[in-house]
Formats: sequence, structure tokens, C-alpha cells
Amino acid sequence: MVKLRLRRVGRKKLPLYKIVAADSRAPRDGRFIEAVGNYNPNNNPAMIDLKEERVLYWLNTGAKPTETVKNLFSLKGIMLRHHLTKKGADENKITEEMTKWSSLQEAKLQKMEAKRLKRKTSKKKKSAEGEKPEQPSEKTAAPTAG
Repeated sequence: MVKLRLRRVGRKKLPLYKIVAADSRAPRDGRFIEAVGNYNPNNNPAMIDLKEERVLYWLNTGAKPTETVKNLFSLKGIMLRHHLTKKGADENKITEEMTKWSSLQEAKLQKMEAKRLKRKTSKKKKSAEGEKPEQPSEKTAAPTAG
């Protein structure tokens, strides 16, 4: 059985992954049939580079993606495209759905960015309030010698 999975490359504590089509019996970093993309989780946001035609070819021939690879494909919209072609949608319908999906993804990213900035500013406000020097109260003030 052919699986689409991650193959670890890169050095110690700096992983890079190749997305490969491999026999399920082969070891994780062992023999593979074809490399169909790269995944770099070290960047923010993570970089995913795929050969979409080849990925769709392998999905159509019955290759099963692992959970992680399936999530990566979903982020790029490949699983949606595969689902639509499997259901028998024509090319116009697929492109229409993909543009609709990409606009929703853009809105989702903007919403997440706004939420992150809001959280960051509220965190700054809290830290600024915590750094204010406290005024000594009258009870704790030292009495003046008169």
C-alpha cells in the first residue's frame, strides 16, 4: 500500500520534511517512490511547497495520506480539490469552489492576525499597569521629626 507521508531531513533540532509517496512497509526515512513536496515547520507561518499535480495523481491512484500530511494538504486546499474531482465536479465548479475557499481562508487569517494583535496590546497594557510605582500611603509614611 502506498502512503503519502513525511520524511525527515535536516539537522539536529532543525527538522525539515519531504512529503513523499512511499510503500507503507518502508522505514520513515528509508526508500520512497517519489518526493511530492517539502514542509518547513521552522518558519512562521510554516512553509509548505507541493507539486499539486503529482499529489492529486497519487491521491487518485489510491495512496493514503497520513494524518499530518492530510492536514497539510487541507491547508493548501488539495483535499478539497480531490474531494470535488472524486464527486465528479467539472473544472468550472472546482475553480469556483477553490476561489470561494481561498477567500474564506484569507478572511480567517486576517481574523486570527487581528486577534493576535489584540492579545498582544492587552498584554502590554497589563504589564504597563503592573510596572507603575505605588504611592506610599499615609500610614506607612515615615513620621517627620519636628
